[in-house]
Amino acid sequence: MNHFRHVDLNLLIYLDALLRERNVTRAAEQLNITQPAMSNGLKRLRNLLNDPILVRTSEGMMPTERALAMQSQVREILYSVEEVIQPSRTFETASSDRVFRIMVSDYAASTLMAPLLQALREQAPNITIDLMTPSDVSFHDVENGKVDIAINRFDDLPQSFHQKKLWDDDFSCLIHHEHPILKDYTLEKYLEARHCWVSKTGFGVGIGMTPDAVQKLGWVDEALAKIGHQRRIKVFTRNYHVAMHLAREGLIATLPTRAGKLYESSPDLVLREPPFPIPKIDLQMIWSPLLQHDEGHKWFRQLIADVAAK
Repeated sequence: MNHFRHVDLNLLIYLDALLRERNVTRAAEQLNITQPAMSNGLKRLRNLLNDPILVRTSEGMMPTERALAMQSQVREILYSVEEVIQPSRTFETASSDRVFRIMVSDYAASTLMAPLLQALREQAPNITIDLMTPSDVSFHDVENGKVDIAINRFDDLPQSFHQKKLWDDDFSCLIHHEHPILKDYTLEKYLEARHCWVSKTGFGVGIGMTPDAVQKLGWVDEALAKIGHQRRIKVFTRNYHVAMHLAREGLIATLPTRAGKLYESSPDLVLREPPFPIPKIDLQMIWSPLLQHDEGHKWFRQLIADVAAK
């Protein structure tokens, strides 16, 4: 049995990095140590726990069952230590020149950032916002506090993340005012028309899409599939403004209503309810447990929640 006093607690940091990266070289780079030092740390972990920790498979290095069972506990221990040693700092809103980094989809950026900037001008004029796209950021970046907040629609999230729903949104169709469907706006005509698909959820670079991959297409096409139909998708995009501009070229863009309303006053576009039911979607704000008790972060995420509520 290993006595706590005889255990090098730095090994928990090594274990955390190895389980997240599943690669000795990348784990060493993350901790800014040499690969031999990380290899030696893995060897010591194996001796301490009497477990291989990581085993080589055809898919690369994979954690053992015991290592996976320990991962969330190790994370919580390290989060707790971080909170204890973080210096306590007061946050002066009016004078702060802090930079907040936000990963945000263009849907959320377009609908939320303008009122947020207005609130910042009034309350904290020296604060700077660094907006990042989902393709710029990984779960690790948010988990490690390198990104303050991520705002998007997420299908799956690690249990360790803190999160808050900012709003829910329904769907609308953005259509050119001369589109023939407006003379006979039915589901049948909707299915006959040409469509622009738009979506960007979670993190990372988007994958290639095909019209037949209904299980990957998201809310609109899943709703259609449930009633036994499929639309004619001619363009796939991860950018909502591209989709809204393509509506001017005769494609129908079915997208969250708050995004569509940005173009509602455009004389050549009209906004209509979809001719079939689509479940609402949630816009979520997530952040790392490392930032949960930071005074400036607490103020900033409350400001975002207040702006979203209005």
